[in-house]
Amino acid sequence: MRFRNIALGLGLTGASMFIYGMLVESNRLKLERRTLHLPGWPESLSGFRIALLTDFHVRGPWSIELTRRAISMAIEQKPDVIAIGGDLVDYWKSDSDAALTEALAPLAARRGDVIAVPGNHDYYCGRAERLHRSLEPLGIPLLRNQVLRHKGVSWVGLDSACWRLAMPRETIAKAMEEPAIALWHEGDAVDDLPPGCVLMLSGHSHGGQFRIPGLIRPYGHPKLGHRYLEGFYPNAKTPLYVSRGVGTTGPPSRFMCPPEVSLLVLEPG
Repeated sequence: MRFRNIALGLGLTGASMFIYGMLVESNRLKLERRTLHLPGWPESLSGFRIALLTDFHVRGPWSIELTRRAISMAIEQKPDVIAIGGDLVDYWKSDSDAALTEALAPLAARRGDVIAVPGNHDYYCGRAERLHRSLEPLGIPLLRNQVLRHKGVSWVGLDSACWRLAMPRETIAKAMEEPAIALWHEGDAVDDLPPGCVLMLSGHSHGGQFRIPGLIRPYGHPKLGHRYLEGFYPNAKTPLYVSRGVGTTGPPSRFMCPPEVSLLVLEPG
């Protein structure tokens, strides 16, 4: 009887946490303002502002609304560049193009100052090339092992490491005189990034998504997303910032891990 009561109590507690995480925590967008001091960052670009948005996981009406709120929050910060770090969709289905187009519509206000790379989920049940249908009308380049020179920075956009499509050495070789920033979805891939970038921006881990202090994370650790969970890692092989992301994957719930819009202000180290 006692064991049954304990099990029932734990079950009710877990269910309550999950429901809270689904209805409250997963919708509680948090603006993370961080100043990153970077060796090699030029004085001429002191105060450069990047809004990092990642892991929208668009798959239904709630994710469309959350993505639009996150984009609006980022635009309000008046960043120099908005970087989208992959996993724009959760998986491809028949209505994904229309849903993603609706979700990304607010980015029209920052045409020319938005860049994106694909994540591993952008290959689930389809191909990342399909992202172009929603990105191209907004003037957003999708960088897949390509370099874009914009506002004095070489943006090194790398394809998904989980799908073994990234070509970091060949891509970084295309970066020229400007300081280079790598945008690569999977944070743990920083260990395979050759020298040449002053910063790498990632998502993928969701910060753990559902965290219970002292206990195992029910969400687990995605491949290439467990060593660097969230925040700034100045002592990584290349200084790395990992966002908790906007959306969710698997159960649409978060706990002690709210969704994030990152505003990163770059200063010389």
